Amino acid sequence: MIGKRHQIDGWLVIDKPYDVGSTNVVSKIKWSLSPSKIGHAGTLDPLATGVLPIALGRATKLIPYVMDGSKTYEFQVSWGCETDTDDVAGQVVQRSDNRPTKDDIVSVLSDFTGVIEQMPPAYSALKINGRRAYDLARSGEAVSLKARPVRIEALELLRYSQDSADFRVVCGKGTYVRSLGRDIGRKLGCLGYITALRRVSCGPFSLQDSVPLSLFDVKQTAENIKMIPFESAASVLPALVVSENIAWRLSMGQRVRIQEVIDSSAFPSDAVVRLMFDNRLIGLGRVERGIVHPYRMFHE
Repeated sequence: MIGKRHQIDGWLVIDKPYDVGSTNVVSKIKWSLSPSKIGHAGTLDPLATGVLPIALGRATKLIPYVMDGSKTYEFQVSWGCETDTDDVAGQVVQRSDNRPTKDDIVSVLSDFTGVIEQMPPAYSALKINGRRAYDLARSGEAVSLKARPVRIEALELLRYSQDSADFRVVCGKGTYVRSLGRDIGRKLGCLGYITALRRVSCGPFSLQDSVPLSLFDVKQTAENIKMIPFESAASVLPALVVSENIAWRLSMGQRVRIQEVIDSSAFPSDAVVRLMFDNRLIGLGRVERGIVHPYRMFHE
């Protein structure tokens, strides 16, 4: 028999441990807290650690806005090899005796900032004709992926040694750090693969917000856990403060003219906004051609 589910609204930021999948994290928290709804924002590979935001209840409606935000990773690239997975879990497919100097590495970092073209790893969750690329790769089938643009906001060298280097990258949605490490190695002519990867921030959440997964080894209640308010993920969106009457109309699915709310000249003509009433987030709206469309409304 399915146990009772609890209405829990908020975010948990898990410091995901090594060799645990993102779906395993969700399953463990689901068992421990029994929330009515649960999901995660931004998958981490089992070999990666760090910030994994977990959305509970009404927070699940805000997952896309966390996933669209910038992410920060710290990662290590070891030189001299390339693997079929672009990380330490794969089989070596190429070797090189070349090793870069510190100056060599610093000199190429600017080539990997801004909007760049990136080829995703063959072992990725991207779909090809309805099948995951990693399923095709594991079955020995050819994987044909296309390069795509990604945004690298910042890339810096943290530590250097002859055989490896540590980096920090701030990047946009869809960036593969494994591909970044591989491509840096190719640019330097020494080959490289990821040997450590840690996400230190994801959208508005950071390691300072995190709790260990081990807290959920036993049954828990929300009152015992460090929970972040569900509306915090919407803080990056412009706020549209509405009256009680407008709030009611939007909650009923009605559209309203932006002029009924504010001076439209002071507001973006096309935007996703957070709808605020009585200092509370009541939903999200889309402003299109001067009309506010209720998009995702949060009912008590």
